[in-house]
Amino acid sequence: MRAEALFHVAPREVEVRGIDLPAPAAGEVLIRSCCSAISPGTEAMVFAGAFPADAALDSRIAALKGGFSYPFRYGYALVGVVEATGTGVDEALVGTMVFAFHPHQDRAVVPLADCLAIPDGLTPEAAIFLPQVESALNFVMDGAPLVGERVLVFGQGVVGLLTAGILARFPLDRLVAVEPLAWRRGLARQWGIVESVDPTDPDDWRRMLASLDGADLIFELSGEMQALEQAIEAAGFDGRIVVGSWYGSKARALDLGGRFHRNRLRIVSSQVSTLSPALSGRWSRLRRLDLAWRMLAQLEPERLPCRRFPLARCAEAFEAACGRCEGVMQVILEY
Repeated sequence: MRAEALFHVAPREVEVRGIDLPAPAAGEVLIRSCCSAISPGTEAMVFAGAFPADAALDSRIAALKGGFSYPFRYGYALVGVVEATGTGVDEALVGTMVFAFHPHQDRAVVPLADCLAIPDGLTPEAAIFLPQVESALNFVMDGAPLVGERVLVFGQGVVGLLTAGILARFPLDRLVAVEPLAWRRGLARQWGIVESVDPTDPDDWRRMLASLDGADLIFELSGEMQALEQAIEAAGFDGRIVVGSWYGSKARALDLGGRFHRNRLRIVSSQVSTLSPALSGRWSRLRRLDLAWRMLAQLEPERLPCRRFPLARCAEAFEAACGRCEGVMQVILEY
């Protein structure tokens, strides 16, 4: 059996290659893909070749073993229909729509443990946002917002907007979207985040700082270290800064001098692959995933402006995903 798979072959170069696909073994299923999502954060960095050379792809996902050595496959948001099952897997699953943590390809053999049944009422186009919603939940849980706090969210890409959308449900004193692109700030307002600021406009930034009197909690989700420096500038005494960005090879020296030191600021690393030890006694990844499905149904991220491409136009799709094209929040590959 053959499948068409997307490969990264060089910086800013992707192509579709045919691969041999075995029959599903014990504990595996064969999936016929419907659609998959290109992550505008991590996958944009992978596409640009801006990843650390010694980094692992993702040891938590069976299909992402190994490292960033060309050519390689990447991706972790695929939705399709189960076509066949291996031994030990209930044949009644055939015909079931599932989400799989798997790279982009038109058919895939996947361990059942890496698949999730899609709840009734959710479309495939909605389900592919599950990783972003789970990430947003993880950031909020690590930030642990309190009633009446002043909160900033740097970056209003998909994950940043979803994070802000969840935070908008909290009884905060202020919630500010920090985003340089005007159309994204407008989209945030449509999602109920009524206050926003352009961090590249010195006057706009200074007015916000003057009115804020120090943020209690900040989420840095822009992928840019300049935003982390501005987060330190905006944080109040004993403020928390949750960093969900992966800077890859774009990382640079960070000023941890006077303001950071004297104000006892806390920088918290947040990454969805693991749960905070402070929560793991009560929370499991399955519990967080169950909550992510419920939040996905409430937030309806499929309402975001998307562009769709067939797999054969994957190079064009990645350029659109990584170019921050106006009016494009999510790029979807269709099969």
